[in-house]
Amino acid sequence: MDAGRRTLAHATAGPDRRGSLHRALAVAVTAALISGGASLVAAGGGSPTGDTGVTENSADPGRGDVARLVDIGGGRSIYLQCSGAGSPTVVLVSGTGGAADEWTHVVGPAREPSLTPSGSAVFPTVAAHTRVCAYDRPGTTRVDDSPTPSTPVGQPTTAAQGVADLRAVLAAAGERGPYVLVGASWGAMITTLFARTDAARVAGLVTLDGASQYLRDTLTPAQWSDWMAKVAAADPTARLDTPDYPASVDQLRAAPAPRQGLPATVLTADHPWDLRVGDTGSTWPAWLAAQNRLAAELQARHITDTDSGHGIAVEQPRLTSNAVLDVVGRAGRGVSPSGPG
Repeated sequence: MDAGRRTLAHATAGPDRRGSLHRALAVAVTAALISGGASLVAAGGGSPTGDTGVTENSADPGRGDVARLVDIGGGRSIYLQCSGAGSPTVVLVSGTGGAADEWTHVVGPAREPSLTPSGSAVFPTVAAHTRVCAYDRPGTTRVDDSPTPSTPVGQPTTAAQGVADLRAVLAAAGERGPYVLVGASWGAMITTLFARTDAARVAGLVTLDGASQYLRDTLTPAQWSDWMAKVAAADPTARLDTPDYPASVDQLRAAPAPRQGLPATVLTADHPWDLRVGDTGSTWPAWLAAQNRLAAELQARHITDTDSGHGIAVEQPRLTSNAVLDVVGRAGRGVSPSGPG
């Protein structure tokens, strides 16, 4: 399948849905094609904020690596991967379809449509400084196209269901808060709702070209309807990770306001890409408008010079890691543990 067809397969189901290749890579290819062949090399960028103020592995020295299925009750298990030591714990939440291993990979050399494991990826970089965890939501797919071992559930799922699962797996694994939550695309709706409904356990928030409740306002009614129709067309019997955007928008709008003073950073793609969900014009301006509204709501640092398409974590892992560690530093090392889950 050529890059254009991969892009279309991805875009028609939402900003994260994959075709034959990994979701984040498909979007990276989209960005490169639309922006005139920009490089996909994940060279990263310099720190946007300077010194992170984080010392390496300075707390919880007895905690080891985790890579296993965690029993969360009700006959269900979720795959969890954790490494490093320190507090706050960084929790990485992928976009639609993305499993934990996307945080250990980066985009390969320019024009080579592949993701490769790398020590410069976000997960190992953050693990050198503090505790970090990533997990497989039900119905997600790994980089090698194998299905997650996490127990399947009925689809679509809401942001509130995502929050409940994330809290359950962290609690069952004994991974203590406070947490710095990092959400990519659809994952940002889960992390933002978590931060708004469980503020005592959240020390900071980072979104990576995150979806938000504002998209229902910034997209035209026709674009929103076309997008939801594409998402709804997914085969429910396949039990693939599929967002319930309308219900999740309502959940976010009903949730408490974000905690004042919460350290937060919003990273936004600057290589134009498009949802390609109809013939009513580009969705790119609406996506940018929603990003601006999300950053304003969170009173976040807004990084718009990312040299990236939608897959910021795999395209610009160094920039992403610097932004995460900056929030970790702002959150402070002296916060008291809040208990698991």
